[in-house]
Amino acid sequence: MKAMILKQARTPLLFTECAKPEPKTHELLLKVVACGVCRTDLHIVNGELAYPALPLILGHQIIGIIEKIGSDVTRFKIGDRVGVPWLGQTCGTCESCMMGHENLCANAVFTGYTHPGGFAQFTTADEQFSFVIHSHYPDHQAAPLLCAGLIGFRAYRFTNQTPLIGIYGFGAAAHILCQVAVHQRRKIFAFTRPGDIETQTFARSLGAFWAGGSDQIPP
Repeated sequence: MKAMILKQARTPLLFTECAKPEPKTHELLLKVVACGVCRTDLHIVNGELAYPALPLILGHQIIGIIEKIGSDVTRFKIGDRVGVPWLGQTCGTCESCMMGHENLCANAVFTGYTHPGGFAQFTTADEQFSFVIHSHYPDHQAAPLLCAGLIGFRAYRFTNQTPLIGIYGFGAAAHILCQVAVHQRRKIFAFTRPGDIETQTFARSLGAFWAGGSDQIPP
């Protein structure tokens, strides 16, 4: 298969051919149809995250079609369309996992960091960390939900039903959440870097009640 591979931090990705992966007993083999680019991918390329599994295929906002399944897979079948996020596998037995905080598992595997990701024609993924993607989502719109959407929703659910929400920083997760909040008739106060007029204008265009710098006091 063809893939974009990072061989060393702070060097360009190399477009090359490599072996097509084989799924393990609990894994899915996916034909990648879309993969978003995350700020975390850039951190890995820039050497700001230690110990990536080099040489590495980046990418953890994956939409793919199942081409093959491992012998123990029960949740999916060949031909299903699924999404694959950053968190690729956990131990399931540590304190964090047992408390429902598996994102803090000390033995976690991460897609596109310690496990090959989606900047390739094919990739593998643990069935327990793959998501059914509803047919009404186009591939390119579903992909960002696998990271920015998940991160944002994890924070958003803690706001309960409060009518006023402040968002510090207005990146990918925030601009998705802003639209959800406005749809639910809540008021969003968007804080950006001081002087970032472009992002403030963008926030208001998505329905933010107020947008300003992090050094400003909102109404």
